[in-house]
Amino acid sequence: MNIPVATELFFPSPTFSAFQLGPLTIRFYALAILAGIVVGVWLTARRLQARGGTTSQTLDIVTWAVPFGIVGGRIYHVITDNQLYFGPGRDPWGAFRIWEGGLGIWGAVALGLVGALIGARRAGVPFPAFVDAAAPGLLIAQGLGRWGNWFNNELYGEPTDLPWKLQIHAVDPVTGQALTGADGTPEVLGYFQPTFLYESLWVLAAALLLIFLDRRYTLGSGSVFALYLVFYTAGRFAFELMRSDPANLILGLRVNTWVAGLLFLAGLFLFQRLRTRPRSAVPPAPKEPAPGGPVALNDATEPAPPVKETPHE
Repeated sequence: MNIPVATELFFPSPTFSAFQLGPLTIRFYALAILAGIVVGVWLTARRLQARGGTTSQTLDIVTWAVPFGIVGGRIYHVITDNQLYFGPGRDPWGAFRIWEGGLGIWGAVALGLVGALIGARRAGVPFPAFVDAAAPGLLIAQGLGRWGNWFNNELYGEPTDLPWKLQIHAVDPVTGQALTGADGTPEVLGYFQPTFLYESLWVLAAALLLIFLDRRYTLGSGSVFALYLVFYTAGRFAFELMRSDPANLILGLRVNTWVAGLLFLAGLFLFQRLRTRPRSAVPPAPKEPAPGGPVALNDATEPAPPVKETPHE
């Protein structure tokens, strides 16, 4: 009689993070970021329309915001994790290989807001109206982008025996494939807390809550984005405490833990200041006179006198 053996439960990670498409190497990290941008822009366009804007205005603004955000995210990552690229045995050119992973959300948001401010001014959209419309879409974009970390076998917490523990492989960053042992099976580094999954679920739930609150209540101009800061940083602070990957520390805490805590307080302060203001909106564009419209009379042109009717006899 065969006695069934209990199967160990775990959350698997992919053994590959890229695939070849002709001469191109397609990274799932990049696809996850791209999917987040597409969904985030779509939702932002719908929400800006509800505030009086147009889809073309949204596209004009994100044309500035997205490139600025990507550059800002990479700069923040390279600065806060500079030991990965600079020093003995490191490759400084790796700082430019963004497709291998590494975007700091704080830099992406900060410089992305600069790009959005430029785009909003050019598009004739009040900046608070755009950021209020974009806040839930930004959360969803972050949640989808986190799945790129899953493909890269990164962003995990401490070792754990929980049923949903995350299986992590040793991955070659150049090929995007898991390293294999002598028997040809992928090399497993261990089982860890899936902090990428926690954050992804948290921000998706926060996006739904933000949409509900914005519809249910009259939130003041800019306060929707302030709530974005509060919701996101509250979760990020907790997840940073759980992570075990190498990071630079300040007084024993990760740099991102400090940033999340400070931005949480800043978000609360902004929300209290902005919540009673009128709701953000996009004013209607001034209408131009139609061609061939009425022409004003000058001094040399006078209207003809009225014709007097002759009474019938």
